[in-house]
Amino acid sequence: MERLEFTTEINAPVEKVFNTMLAPETYKQWTAVFSPTSAYEGEWAQDAKIMFTMLDNDGKRGGMVGIVEQYVPNKVVSVRFIGVLDGDNEITEGDAIQSFVGNYENYYFESINHGTSVRVEVDVDAEYRSYMLETYPRSLTILKQIAEADENLR
Repeated sequence: MERLEFTTEINAPVEKVFNTMLAPETYKQWTAVFSPTSAYEGEWAQDAKIMFTMLDNDGKRGGMVGIVEQYVPNKVVSVRFIGVLDGDNEITEGDAIQSFVGNYENYYFESINHGTSVRVEVDVDAEYRSYMLETYPRSLTILKQIAEADENLR
């Protein structure tokens, strides 16, 4: 397992960036590069269960199950993964999921002079390393575009 880190600076206030990253509709937009059907179920709250979902080519629901271990609005969100989704079944035990159970995805938000610095940390195994190195920066570019869209109109 390796922890990858990605950062971007967004010309918008922290609160707007935080809400853009986590609101259901805009979450779907910036995560569409991972899967066109990316979404989440649950809530962004301390100790809450959250499921990152998508549909496969046959329309079957899949994804990852996590627990929000840290939630400080406009500062930090930390999710620890505890399993996978297979249709409506949550799988939290077994050899197939051991490579990522206990992995984290963390979002950090910091106010800077002209807006917000966003730092993302994501734990990956070797199998997904190159995919994440290619895809996560693209997703953050989309997040930046969404959050800055109406800021540029002011």
